[in-house]
Amino acid sequence: MSVGATTGTSGSAAELQFDYLNLLVTQLQNQNPLDPMDTNEMSSQLTQFAQLEQLQGLNTSFGKVLAATQVGQAATLVGKEIGYYASDDDSARTGTVDSVEFVDGEVLLMVGDEAVSLEDVIAVGG
Repeated sequence: MSVGATTGTSGSAAELQFDYLNLLVTQLQNQNPLDPMDTNEMSSQLTQFAQLEQLQGLNTSFGKVLAATQVGQAATLVGKEIGYYASDDDSARTGTVDSVEFVDGEVLLMVGDEAVSLEDVIAVGG
């Protein structure tokens, strides 16, 4: 039995399911023939892993929808004056949004030379 399968964390549902199947095969190979494993429990666990994998897929899809929504919101701010918290010293500043960039999964508003996250916007002017 692999230590990582029971104590480590896996990066995805597919890896977790693979680890579980390896553990299951090991258990089946070493089970007591007079007291075999309950097949209903194994089926239930496999179903739970399939559901986990589907949920991970939904999370990925929702993340993409959220990113598209944020890009749409940010695009409406181009040319508008915004109030925001500066990332370097948390002071409140104002400026006009020149453009929108999508960097490492985050939508950034370009105000002059400064990149402002959508979550740092505190006011929107005309």
